[in-house]
Amino acid sequence: MSRRFDCSDPAQRAEGLEEAAAALRRQELVVLPTDTVYGIGADAFTHAAVAKLLEAKGRGRDMPSPVLVGTVRAAQALVEDLGTYGQDLIDTFWPGALTLVVRANRALMWDLGETKGTVALRMPLHPVALDLLKEIGPMAVSSANRSGSPPAATAAEAEEQLGDAVSVYLDGGKSNDLTPSTIVDLTTPVPRLLRAGAIPVEKIRRVVGFVATSDE
Repeated sequence: MSRRFDCSDPAQRAEGLEEAAAALRRQELVVLPTDTVYGIGADAFTHAAVAKLLEAKGRGRDMPSPVLVGTVRAAQALVEDLGTYGQDLIDTFWPGALTLVVRANRALMWDLGETKGTVALRMPLHPVALDLLKEIGPMAVSSANRSGSPPAATAAEAEEQLGDAVSVYLDGGKSNDLTPSTIVDLTTPVPRLLRAGAIPVEKIRRVVGFVATSDE
């Protein structure tokens, strides 16, 4: 049975965060608000939970989930190397709508899908998400919708699509911007734009210089 918590109410927010953390530790799924669309999340280090996430979305292992973190230090522990530009991009745009694809720490015992040794990392600019991430640690998080369906702008829309596959819905109100995060690949010598999103590529170029795009 799913439960939804109104995070605009301080008491429900506190209870919801506690219940969400407990659900994640039980290898269950949680829906949470972010600064873009709502996300469906699982403990990134629990193989069974990540498999449940992919199943709930109707997505295969060939489309691994990004990982959200609550602190820069948590992100640094997950990577082999941020490369030449990673730290500058983090300093400029995190927390915010920039996802960085980097080489994952090879010592990590996790299975996010067919990542080819990489991980897509982001620190969201949303207080509810950050509170949960700081409590539970890194989470595998994907947009809270069935694969091929529109992204959820509200917890209710997420619940319509995902139902009882999710144990806890944290309702942070309607998302103000459904534009997804910008994704930049830092695993190549030159940063490459993988997805245009909320942060314009021109702003990223101000930090790193050249960014390759699909038409270049």
